[in-house]
Amino acid sequence: MENVDFLIVLPAFLAGILVLATHIPLGAQVLKRGIVFIDLAIAQIAALGVIIASALDMDPHGWTMQAAAGVAAVLGALLLTWTERRWPDVQEAQIGVLFVLAATAGLLLVAHNPHGGEHLQDLLAGQILWVSYDQLVMPAAGAVLILALLALLRNRLGRLGFYLVFALAVTASVQLVGVYLVFASLIVPSLAVRHYREARKLPFAYLIGVGGYAAGLVLSVLLDLPSGALIVWCLALLAMLVYALGPRRPALA
Repeated sequence: MENVDFLIVLPAFLAGILVLATHIPLGAQVLKRGIVFIDLAIAQIAALGVIIASALDMDPHGWTMQAAAGVAAVLGALLLTWTERRWPDVQEAQIGVLFVLAATAGLLLVAHNPHGGEHLQDLLAGQILWVSYDQLVMPAAGAVLILALLALLRNRLGRLGFYLVFALAVTASVQLVGVYLVFASLIVPSLAVRHYREARKLPFAYLIGVGGYAAGLVLSVLLDLPSGALIVWCLALLAMLVYALGPRRPALA
């Protein structure tokens, strides 16, 4: 343990901070709107964009890969905007169907690729431990833009605006941390603090997120276990603790 250099997880931890910065406030909106699985759907669609770009032999670390993920996520957001306007009473079900279609489309596209299974695993579980500082530049710029939009628009963010901002957030994060961590970062902290006073929700949600990423990354180095999976479990355990110590019913603002 004395020989372990925990600085190697610093880029991964910073990647987690960038994901949490945008996903926690968006997670509160997701719970309020009752569309919990939108993150999984949009993340899976963005991942599908990456798979399509890989099939076309695009540079895996170039801007074209980001553009492919972004275009796919925006198209998914526009489709969900239309379905919510057309059939609002079954929007959650439609989100689930879109997720399944995107996931199975990815399976079909990599079926004849000898490294397809490994690529899918990376997109789902992520390779956060191997994130480099260079990979954080574009997500950091995107996070600043998203937070600025959320701060300026506040409650004036309409249906289309919300889905487009959401797509922008997921585009960068799914390639950094994978689909599973994108969903956990969005939902788990916000779910744990849903009964807290409004002024305490975001601080406690960020505390859960930062603590979960830090604990998961450290444990992954010590135990030589997959980082993404450990972070998801650390987030969930911290969330349960914060929920257990909080109010049992919704507090007044």
